[in-house]
Amino acid sequence: MTRKKVVVIGGGHGQSAILRGIKKIENIDIAAIVTVADDGGSTGRLRRHFHIPAMGDIRNVLISLGESETLLSTLMDYRFESFGDQDEDVMGHNLGNLILTAMTQSCGSFLESISTLCKVLNVRGEIIPATSQVITLFARMHDGTIVRGESNIPDISNRINEVFYEEQVKATPAAIQAIMDADVIILGIGSVYTSILPNLIIPEIKDALEKTKAKVVYYCNAMTQPGETDGYTMEDHVEAFRHHGSTLDMVVMAEEKIPDRILKRYHEEGSIEVVMKENHHDYEVLKCPLLDFSKELVRHDSTKIKQSLELILERMK
Repeated sequence: MTRKKVVVIGGGHGQSAILRGIKKIENIDIAAIVTVADDGGSTGRLRRHFHIPAMGDIRNVLISLGESETLLSTLMDYRFESFGDQDEDVMGHNLGNLILTAMTQSCGSFLESISTLCKVLNVRGEIIPATSQVITLFARMHDGTIVRGESNIPDISNRINEVFYEEQVKATPAAIQAIMDADVIILGIGSVYTSILPNLIIPEIKDALEKTKAKVVYYCNAMTQPGETDGYTMEDHVEAFRHHGSTLDMVVMAEEKIPDRILKRYHEEGSIEVVMKENHHDYEVLKCPLLDFSKELVRHDSTKIKQSLELILERMK
């Protein structure tokens, strides 16, 4: 098979689940474009103190793309136990976040610190922050309310109309180049408004997505996310991208039936199954096995994601 270039755009655990699976596919080159808009938890504290881009999602991607699980990759995800409000020490921080911060401080470059850790962890692929700026994400709700900060957006009992930046945000040149060179661009899985769209609304990335010849594929969430996509169908997820100026060629949906006992638990937390409401679309819909229920949760299975992408690549021959 001719070698293909695959770009995965997003953030959070969903992007990591995709990368953990597809890194096992032969004959593809992988690039992960990762949001740095996170401002909560350990990432937020380090970002405020050192005025550096958010690195929590970068850490997750570094671990997921490592060739093998090493002691260092395991320690990268270690979180020091927190005992209340202790902002002046390491409590509550991920070791990986602290390592990235220390390397950024010592070498003077966030991008260089990522590149160095990629070599140490023998990462399979390229990890590219969407921007090297310290940015703040805003959301405008349907009633006009403005919410500041990625971590605050899902906590407002309101419906999101759009997300945006108040400042001018420049994409990293590597992100633009990766999109232009790609054969397949994957969006997802994960928080639409706070993990995926923070990348896509950067003007240069939006422009590159309009110009690229790559097939743009969205791996749709299986369950709605309280505070972000309450009551959303698959079509509503697609409309969220279109509303922000992004178009899709294909949507990949899980075909498994979610057990009623698991759905009941999610319903109690305000989350429902994402369903396809219409039969005809101006984009392709691919239904295939994607999910894992082994922990009594709805999770995307990395091996099934790998198999689904292999199917898509095979159809592109």
